[in-house]
Amino acid sequence: MMPDNVTKPVTEGRDGPSAPPTTTAETRIPIGVVGLNFGRHIVNGQLSTGPGARFFKLAALCDIDQEKVSALASPLGVKAYTSLDDLISDPAIPAIGLYTGPNGRAGLLRKIIRAGKDVMTTKPFENDPEAAVAVLEEARQLGRTIHLNSPGPVLPPDLARIKQWQDTYHLGQPVACRSDVWVQYREEPDGSWYDDPAKCPVAPIFRLGIYAINDLVALFGEAERVQVLSSRFFTGRPTPDNAQLGIRFKSGALANIFASFCVGDGDHYRNSLVLNFENGTVYRNAGPIRGEPLTELSELSLVIRKEGRRHLAEQASVPASGEYRWDLFHRAIRGEPIPDLLPITATVGGLKIIRAMSEAGCHDGWAQVR
Repeated sequence: MMPDNVTKPVTEGRDGPSAPPTTTAETRIPIGVVGLNFGRHIVNGQLSTGPGARFFKLAALCDIDQEKVSALASPLGVKAYTSLDDLISDPAIPAIGLYTGPNGRAGLLRKIIRAGKDVMTTKPFENDPEAAVAVLEEARQLGRTIHLNSPGPVLPPDLARIKQWQDTYHLGQPVACRSDVWVQYREEPDGSWYDDPAKCPVAPIFRLGIYAINDLVALFGEAERVQVLSSRFFTGRPTPDNAQLGIRFKSGALANIFASFCVGDGDHYRNSLVLNFENGTVYRNAGPIRGEPLTELSELSLVIRKEGRRHLAEQASVPASGEYRWDLFHRAIRGEPIPDLLPITATVGGLKIIRAMSEAGCHDGWAQVR
C-alpha cells in the first residue's frame, strides 16, 4: 500500500487522455523502408501494425538482398526494390525509413533528401559528428525533415517531466547519474557492422547505451571526457558484450552507463536511471519493485528531503524516450508546425561522446570529447 503522503502515480498517454485522431486512411503517407536487417522489426512492429501504421502506409521495401526483400514484400503486397536510387525515384513515395548501419549514413541521407524525400531513421545516427551536422543543416536548408528515435525531434515526456520536477521542487543542478541497460544475447559473427570494432565501438554501449547517452546530453549538456571499460563473456563476435562508460560533463556532473548482452533475468531493455540533483534524486525504471513491464512507459519517482526526512514527493508513468515519433514525422511532412523542436546540437552531442568512447575503448582508457 502506498503511504498517504505520497502522490499517487499518474499514467499519461503521449497526446493526452482525450486527444482526437489526427489521421484517416486518406491522410496516411506512403513510406518505403530501406535496410531489412533491423528494418524488418520496424516493418513488422511499427508500420504494418503498431504506432506508425496510423500515420504511414507501407508502400515499398528495399534491400540489396533480393531474396530477403522479396520474402518480406510479397506477403505484404508492397513494392520490392534492391536499389535505393530506384526507390527514391518513385514519385508515389514521399517518405523513407532508413535502417542501414550508422557508418556513412549521412551520405545515404543526403541522397534521399536531395531526391525530395523526408526521412525517419534510427540510433546511432552516424559515426562521424561533422558529417551528421552537415547533412542535418542541408536538410534544413532544403526544407526536408530528418527524424530519428533517439534523440527524438522534441524532448521526450519522461525527460520533460524530470526537468519539470527540477524546477518545481528546486532540485538544483544535476550532480551525477547511473544508468543501466541489459539483455541476454548469444551472438555469432555474421560479417555485419556489428562485428567491426571501428563501426560498432564498445558494442553494448553503442547499440543499447546510446539511448542513455542521448538522454544524459539532454539533461546535462555537453560532455568533456570519457572513460571506458569492456569485456567479453559469451559473444562469438570480436566486439565486447559487457561494458561501462564513464562521462564527465562540462558542468562537472558525472555519469556512468552500464550496458550488457550477458544478463538474462527477464528485466531487459529497461533503460534505468538514478539521477542525483543537489536537492533530490529521480529514479527511472530503477529497482526490482516495479509494475509490469511497460515497453512504452517510464516509471518515475522523485525523492526529496522534507522536514529533515526522506520524502517520496511524486511518482508518474509517462511515455519513454527512444520511441519513434511517427505522429510528429507525419506532421512535419504535412508542413504543420512542431513546437519546441530540439536543435541539431542535441543529436551531435551524443555522437561526440561516441567518438571519444571509440578512441578510449581501444585501450580501456580516457579520451577527450571534441
